[in-house]
Amino acid sequence: MVRPLSALLFILLSLLASASTLADTAPAATEEWCGAIGKRLRSVPNSLCRNLGLQAAPVQSSRGRALMLRDIQPLVRQVAQSGKAQQQAPRVLLIGGIHGDELTSASIVFRWLQWLGEPESEAGRYHWRVIPVANPDGLLANPPQRTNGHGVDLNRNFPTPDWGRDAHAYWASRTGRDPRRFPGQEAMSETETRWLRDEIESFQPDLVVSVHAPFGILDYDGSAQQPERFGQLKLNRLGTYPGSLGNYGSAYKNTPVITIELPHATAMPSPREQREIWDDMLKWMRRNVANKTLS
Repeated sequence: MVRPLSALLFILLSLLASASTLADTAPAATEEWCGAIGKRLRSVPNSLCRNLGLQAAPVQSSRGRALMLRDIQPLVRQVAQSGKAQQQAPRVLLIGGIHGDELTSASIVFRWLQWLGEPESEAGRYHWRVIPVANPDGLLANPPQRTNGHGVDLNRNFPTPDWGRDAHAYWASRTGRDPRRFPGQEAMSETETRWLRDEIESFQPDLVVSVHAPFGILDYDGSAQQPERFGQLKLNRLGTYPGSLGNYGSAYKNTPVITIELPHATAMPSPREQREIWDDMLKWMRRNVANKTLS
């Protein structure tokens, strides 16, 4: 028979071992993920990826790959003044790589992630949650593919109010049943879509920015003043699609969604254009995404 003190010691040692295993698992997941990303995206070497502070979500992609994100608190904190309510910094959810074959949409989010810590930057006014690669299975497929590991277009899989009525009809009539745009057997069928939905629910963003390619335009869904131009990208409203993130955010969650369509899926904009898109977006946000007042 194990004595009570010995039993307690055994339990404590087991808990410490489990905690150590979990601590070891997180860096290992980041190392593996960044190694794979570095081989696919020339602009994101493994060493850079590992130093960006990304963390693995508690769920994995349909093919068992890590889903990575980073939370970045505002650098400019709103301090409560005597007799005035405290203000909370606006929250911005930035998403890249929801279509795996749009490599630049992930690469530029990694680039912007490096700029978020710049001192005196307008970006420091906001609380950011950054997901550079929402569809790692598609990005890391050989060759990269638009859909996830189950062959589902994640940007047609969100539970918009019109999904049940229109998603499959639209897919059949407007795309000719293009497998690259398959919306799934049902809304929210995919782990990655459910994860993004949960991040929206938990983070409660005031703005969602989703980066795509290769149309070279801006699209916007929301009630705030629409952006006219970020860098060389001009506003061109593409309309709404059953199951799209823009439709879901604006119509269902009442959250504005900016869709940035870069000009090329595999060739990055020039460094100057990357910066101009970023700076113009921050200027628009300063005018249109307000602080929240807390009681």
